[in-house]
Amino acid sequence: MTYYAGKELADAFRTVRTNTIQAAEDIPEDKYSHQSGPGGRTIAELLTHIAVTPRLPLHLHREARLSTLEGFDFFSFMGGLMAEEQQPRSKAEIVALLRKEGDEFAGWLETLNDDVLGERVTYPAGMTPPSKCRFEMIMSSKEHEMHHRGQLMLIQRQIGITPHLTRRMNAMIEEMQKKAAAAPASIS
Repeated sequence: MTYYAGKELADAFRTVRTNTIQAAEDIPEDKYSHQSGPGGRTIAELLTHIAVTPRLPLHLHREARLSTLEGFDFFSFMGGLMAEEQQPRSKAEIVALLRKEGDEFAGWLETLNDDVLGERVTYPAGMTPPSKCRFEMIMSSKEHEMHHRGQLMLIQRQIGITPHLTRRMNAMIEEMQKKAAAAPASIS
């Protein structure tokens, strides 16, 4: 994996987490109890879920360093994380949790070498595919966060906030249009 290893995983995850934290900071605390629909998480629960979910790959690939998921009690492990989502927290506490958990995960990602990332982890019998390399499993943490941040961006729009990435893109487009308008016309 010459092109994308632990350092690149860490850099990519930090970018994603930075954008998640910015979204969390942009939402007023009085909106953290907003729920987009029945059965959905509140904003506070969603952000807490995003913050603590990297504990699963840390457990699987750092602490336990499992080579098989056969017998791993996924539901018990996730049940503990889901219980944590229900704990009341202030906006400041949630943002701090996002930072702390993100820093720990990214710091660990930086330590990973090609040998570790290339190791195969076997899935329980009957699952397809029957195994994956640690790299792919760990990369899914970033993908998971981006999935939920997409939800968060839609929720931001529901509560009247233009997401920061949209604001940034709109500002870049406006600047490009100004430069194009001010540039002398070329003769063809």
